[in-house]
Amino acid sequence: MASPQALSEADRRIVALWAADCADRVLPLFEAEAPDDDRARDGIARARAFGRGELDAAGEIRRRFVAGRAAHSATAAAAIAAARAAGQASGVAHMGAHALGAAAYAAKAAALASADAETARRAEVRWQVERMTPEVRAALQKLPPLGHDAAGPLGAGLLATGVLATTIRELQATVAD
Repeated sequence: MASPQALSEADRRIVALWAADCADRVLPLFEAEAPDDDRARDGIARARAFGRGELDAAGEIRRRFVAGRAAHSATAAAAIAAARAAGQASGVAHMGAHALGAAAYAAKAAALASADAETARRAEVRWQVERMTPEVRAALQKLPPLGHDAAGPLGAGLLATGVLATTIRELQATVAD
């Protein structure tokens, strides 16, 4: 049986576009530090292409780790988080729950780049919520709450701790309303 974190392919395509937008917002933080590494930008572009139906899931599943590896090209925490946002966005073709990972890492990157981290994180989350279409909200509502299903990124791993978990819980509370 497939994990409820996977979502249907149609729902993954819907949330891939939103996840790509979230990651793209913080991409300049990564590119300022690693201007010659195009893996994060390419991952976001592929997430968008998948969302538009231009790429198939199988091909993207094979390439889902490439964008995230760009984090090794950076040393600043904000740049690393921005690359991880791109990596999460490119993973949506595999599992829809990665959309929340993309949003959480983008909010973390914005926070790390600001002198007022919590204000920046909250502003990023507000922006993300404002960009959710009714279709994105409906798809995200199908995901299990953070920490309730071990078979995917919303399990007990990195997304379930710290500021990433705080952000995901806020996003999930928003779409539950």
